Amino acid sequence: MLKSMTGYGIAVTDSGSTKYTVEIKSLNSKFLELSLRMPKALSDKEFQLRTECNKQIERGKVNLSINIEYADAQNKAAGINTELLKHYYNQLKAASEALNEPANNLLQLALGLPEVVKFDEDTLSEDEWKQAESTFKQALAAFQKFRVDEGNVLEQELKNRIAIILNNLELVVNEEPKRVAIVRERLDNYLAEAVGRENVDQNRLEQELIYYIDKLDITEEKVRLKSHCDYFLETLKSDDANGKKLGFISQEIGREINTLGSKANDAAIQKLVVGMKEELEKIKEQLLNVL
Repeated sequence: MLKSMTGYGIAVTDSGSTKYTVEIKSLNSKFLELSLRMPKALSDKEFQLRTECNKQIERGKVNLSINIEYADAQNKAAGINTELLKHYYNQLKAASEALNEPANNLLQLALGLPEVVKFDEDTLSEDEWKQAESTFKQALAAFQKFRVDEGNVLEQELKNRIAIILNNLELVVNEEPKRVAIVRERLDNYLAEAVGRENVDQNRLEQELIYYIDKLDITEEKVRLKSHCDYFLETLKSDDANGKKLGFISQEIGREINTLGSKANDAAIQKLVVGMKEELEKIKEQLLNVL
């Protein structure tokens, strides 16, 4: 099963008192680059979330965003320790009088002293974490489905590209026999102009022709190219993520196509080879986004 590295998933859970929103987005990358944005209350769960992402997502430039909204914002609002504020204020006032210094902004200074302004503990209860985790898993499932759907589109396109390469290879097979007659005619005409047709040693010509044709033989390249394309299609059917493996196979396909072109010595075959190269470049572009 082919998966795209591009993905998107979002899930929202609203318990009435608390709303959890988890959003996951990813683009292609050689490795997993995970960026987390979440409330401080979930800081102790970061390792667990990262571990799950490493296991499920594998590769890609991923942004994971978790947001928690409370219906009653006052429950998580900051509180002021009035008694401590008075204590600090009186001390500051006494100090300013003792030093004969202006008593400006004493309240502001007192508010900035330790423990005067206190926030509720930034932690989630076990039930709250279970809801947050459930929302995360829902978003992750939606994200993975998006990847699979995109992967199905990519798989079909890759199959079409490989089919074009194989079709061009069949056309090369049809064109190849014509080369011998063309090469024979070319050499015969060249020798006739150089030494005269009556002076050409036909036995020697046949020997040179056999040697020349052997140098241009593309049988092995055709067999290997067909084998690599079949292996590519077989790998597409695998259940594992095979983006890197497909990339390696495409490199081997490219080598055989290049050798085929360099040994072809025929305009019609060269044209078919150019078409293969064009399709292979499109395959390589698409594989950059395959998991």
